[in-house]
Amino acid sequence: MVTDPIADFLVRVRNAGLAGKEAVVIPASKMTNALATLLEKEGYVAGVSKKKGSPITVTLAYKNGRPVISGSKRISKPSRRMYMGVREVRPVKRGYGLLVLSTPAGVMTGKEAREKRVGGEVLFEIW
Repeated sequence: MVTDPIADFLVRVRNAGLAGKEAVVIPASKMTNALATLLEKEGYVAGVSKKKGSPITVTLAYKNGRPVISGSKRISKPSRRMYMGVREVRPVKRGYGLLVLSTPAGVMTGKEAREKRVGGEVLFEIW
């Protein structure tokens, strides 16, 4: 039983990339599906396929033989939730990383949150 599905998602994707795997299978939920499609849109993963009633298959992206995802950090955890207002949202790794938030308008990047002027729960950083 997984108590933190977001951390499980991050660890599976990062470890599969470091192991040189082409794709990784992740248990399906609305949150993991939203995170996978967001990472696909931002170019951190190559593709996401989901069939009704089955797990999500995430195809990993590589650049020059190295995985695009080199690291990640879980910010808000089940034991301690972390929230940010729109004024506190800053770039990650001087603009080379990505901050992912869960807002009332849905799961979005830090840049999108600043543009839409919404804050929310800070899920993780990825670079």
